[in-house]
Amino acid sequence: MGYKEILDEIEKQLEGDTHLDELAKKKQDPFKILISTILSARTKDTNTKTATERLFSKYNSPKSIAEANIDDIEQLIKPAGFYKVKAARIKEVSKLLIIDYNGVVPNNYEELLSLPGVGSKTANCVLVYAFKIPAIPVDTHVHRISNRLGWVKTKNPLKTEEELKNSIPKELWLRINRLFVRFGQQICIPLRPKCNVCLINKICPKDFSMELAMKKKKKKD
Repeated sequence: MGYKEILDEIEKQLEGDTHLDELAKKKQDPFKILISTILSARTKDTNTKTATERLFSKYNSPKSIAEANIDDIEQLIKPAGFYKVKAARIKEVSKLLIIDYNGVVPNNYEELLSLPGVGSKTANCVLVYAFKIPAIPVDTHVHRISNRLGWVKTKNPLKTEEELKNSIPKELWLRINRLFVRFGQQICIPLRPKCNVCLINKICPKDFSMELAMKKKKKKD
C-alpha cells in the first residue's frame, strides 16, 4: 500500500476538523492563521480556538494587536496557556509585520522564519493552511505517527520533516499535517493507540522504538 492509499484509509476513519482546518476552509486572513498557530504551542486545539476567537473578536489586524495593551492581550488569550510569553510574542510579530511587510503576512518560508517565535512548524502551517503552498508541518502527532508507521526513524521533528520531504511525493504534502493531527487525536493516540479499530492496522508495523527511547531518556534525566 503506497503513501496515497494509506492517507486515503486514514482519512476515511476521521471525524470533524482541527481548528486550523476550520480557518482554512473559511478562507481566513493569513494573519489569523499565523497568530492562531503561535497560540497553539503546548496547548489543546479547543483552547487554541477559544483564545483565537476571544482575541480576534477585539483585535483582528497587525495594527490593532501592535497597539493593544499587553495586559488586555494576556487576558484574552489566557485559555491558550503560557499567555504572558505568547502575548509578548504576538505583539512583537504584529509590529514587525507592519514595519517590514506593510502588515501583510509573507508567503515565503525564510521570511516567516525571520519573525520572532516562528519556527519551522509554524512557518509550514502558515504555508499550508493560509496559502495552500506544499509543505509538511511536523508537530508531535506527525512526528509520532511517521515513526510508528516506519516512514521515518527520527528523534526530532526537524529531521522528520526532512526525511518525509525526501520520500513522500510533493502532491501529498498538504494532506500530511491535516490528517495526522486528527488521526493522532482520535485513533493513533500517544498512549494505548486504538489499533483494534484502525483501518491501517494490518499494514502498520507499530514501531514504538522512538517512544520507548524517549521514555528511557526521561527516566535517566
